[in-house]
Amino acid sequence: MRTVLVYILLFLGLSYNAAQAEVFERTLANGLKVIVKEDHRAPVVVQQIWYKVGSIDESTGTTGVAHALEHMMFKGTKSVPAGEFSKRIAAAGGRENAFTSTDYTAYFQQLYKTKLPLAMKLEADRMQNLNLTQKEFGKEIRVVMEERRMRTDDNPQALMNEIMMATSYEEHPYHNPVIGWMSDLQKIKVSDVKAWYKTWYAPNNATLVIAGDVKPDEVFALAKRYYGPIPKRVLPPRHNFFEPKQVGIKRVVVKAPAELPRLEMVYHTPVLRDAKTDWKPYALDVLAGVLDGNDSARLNQHLVREQQVAISADAGYDDASRGPSLFTLDATPSTGKTVQDVETALRGQIDLLVKDGVSEDELNRVKAQVMADEVYKRDSVFYQAMQIGQLESIGLGYQAIPVMLEKLQAVTAEQVQQVAREFLQDDNLTVAVLDPQPLSGKKLQQQSEGGSNVR
Repeated sequence: MRTVLVYILLFLGLSYNAAQAEVFERTLANGLKVIVKEDHRAPVVVQQIWYKVGSIDESTGTTGVAHALEHMMFKGTKSVPAGEFSKRIAAAGGRENAFTSTDYTAYFQQLYKTKLPLAMKLEADRMQNLNLTQKEFGKEIRVVMEERRMRTDDNPQALMNEIMMATSYEEHPYHNPVIGWMSDLQKIKVSDVKAWYKTWYAPNNATLVIAGDVKPDEVFALAKRYYGPIPKRVLPPRHNFFEPKQVGIKRVVVKAPAELPRLEMVYHTPVLRDAKTDWKPYALDVLAGVLDGNDSARLNQHLVREQQVAISADAGYDDASRGPSLFTLDATPSTGKTVQDVETALRGQIDLLVKDGVSEDELNRVKAQVMADEVYKRDSVFYQAMQIGQLESIGLGYQAIPVMLEKLQAVTAEQVQQVAREFLQDDNLTVAVLDPQPLSGKKLQQQSEGGSNVR
């Protein structure tokens, strides 16, 4: 395993040094940051525009406004009729979409490299000339409400997750779902969406990421031509939200039509603020990998295969966001087992971690897998742009990419044991249980990925 890790590190070190040399950055006079990532393996280009605004910036009573505007961004401008944006990209052989998260909103197109001017022209146009009419908004907000019904209200696992988040976060805006509460969607007005658009959709609140078979100087010239004339705006001050320290375990039971029960346990954790000096988020990353990640990880090996207490068991942690994060454990009981049995088994794994720590073999396996995943992800031009856009939008910057990988490799077994002891404790814990109710012939919706559910 150590030999494999060394080879991966050598390969990835060379790969990322080359990658950093291929990233170019320039900020236009109006404040728009333009980042170009060269990749000449295929004649394609990806354009992504990232606005540094998401549901974290919403106010009580207008939750869901960020996502509602994302929908309205496809409803036309003064020069491009409703629906024409997508038609023109498709006619050029490309694909496009958008997503809203807690921390940012992004729009993207992927198409043949000579079509980049078209994509830039269309995207720059709707940054400043969007038509926001009551007629179109009235139709689209009903689409959003139906999306909420399908993805959350009629999806037992998504509903449980939404209630779990609202229970875990008492004061932080992560308490609210990205798609918004139904009561807010029923009251939201086109004037709310207009205000959001005028406040946040400005070049000095955005990052333009271009990746693919391009030349940086040509991209910068195109960006100046299409985006340069858009005036900057005075942005409102950002609020520094925080979540107070939890003072005891929280439990919530969600009753919903479902086939199987489910258990989710979440612990409050920190996130990266300084990629060079922080170490606990990296140790939490490794801890998640020790518990989950492949067939030899602890949860699958012990809970699923050996004890057969669960048919599935997972662990997860997101080390990078504008707000705080959660370390998540979830599992579905096996036939004849209960959520109490699963919770006992999960707690047993935590106790072992705190008491005995992790082995060097486990540590090396996780590190090798993390590095291998990064190598494979580099095959995707779209992922390369995504990685840059996400890190820029949360304030870490794309320069953190090689630093983060280096710091992950420096995590010790003692550090993994320490974060398990510090964060995986009851005073930091929220437990959510899905209590399945009779289906009554109702067809369950499968949990969707992307769109308003993306973080």
